[in-house]
Amino acid sequence: MQYRNLGRSALKVSELCLGTMNFGPRTEEAVAFEMLDLAVSAGVNFIDTADQYGGALGVGSTEQLLGRWFARSPSHRAQIVLATKVHEPMSNDINDRGLSARHIVRACEASLLRLGVDYIDLYQMHHIDRQAPMEEIWQAMDRLITQGKIVYVGSSNFPGWGISATNERRQARGQFGLVSEQGLYNLLVRTAELEVIPACQAYGVGLLPWSPLAGGALAGPAEGQGRRQQVKAISARHADQIAAFEKLCQALGHAPSKVAHAWLLAQPGVASVILGSASKAQLANGLEATALTLDSQTLGQLDEIFPPMGKAPEAYAW
Repeated sequence: MQYRNLGRSALKVSELCLGTMNFGPRTEEAVAFEMLDLAVSAGVNFIDTADQYGGALGVGSTEQLLGRWFARSPSHRAQIVLATKVHEPMSNDINDRGLSARHIVRACEASLLRLGVDYIDLYQMHHIDRQAPMEEIWQAMDRLITQGKIVYVGSSNFPGWGISATNERRQARGQFGLVSEQGLYNLLVRTAELEVIPACQAYGVGLLPWSPLAGGALAGPAEGQGRRQQVKAISARHADQIAAFEKLCQALGHAPSKVAHAWLLAQPGVASVILGSASKAQLANGLEATALTLDSQTLGQLDEIFPPMGKAPEAYAW
């Protein structure tokens, strides 16, 4: 396992991050524990979750599952860079959502209790909240940092302008600002290249791509078969591209999922790729990506199959 700086910070995170959205509602607890153990044994030191994760089991269930894993193996807490998120509705209460200072503080306290930890390494805003003034958001974040309850602040699903505006304001006050952005990015969805990635690079914000396999469309026929129903529309819309991609992977002698992850690791500004595995087999395949380095010829072939959005950051400037 290789390690990279989380954005411009000195913190080192594994280039693969274990995402836990499936833990609980899709992956039963015993298997989730085995996957967590497997990831750690492979050198993964970065785990991502969110307060809303839990599906039919109820919001907060995934954080509670992680809390039981930490309780079972307390030594893991010291080595794990733990990330969670705030923003999504946690109940029918009108104020139990969003990025008001009140909700941020209360949500952090609740996450700490569910996770059974004293602090969160990376506290991420799950979505932008256009009704919340930036000063209000950072009033809460600064309070939590001062109290030792969070260490770094990140964003998720933010537009490029949101990343730029936030860090410009923080820099003007001599403060750190966002350290990471967790955004949708894969071979099929390269929109982030237009503005999000250039903004991240300009401000030293580490990119954490989620859905690296486009929900399973890039997993290949063997690994992705169980997910095909979920991504039927995507697979049909991009049938020719996916067929060309799988043909290239066959020629390379590597599984499509391995190539898709390796491509992301070769992109500028990527700090760590989120593995959204739902089974031990999927996780094991994802972990193999660290052993593959794509050469310039292969990267060029992938660009031919999945054309980039444009020459960032001036794709539509004239």
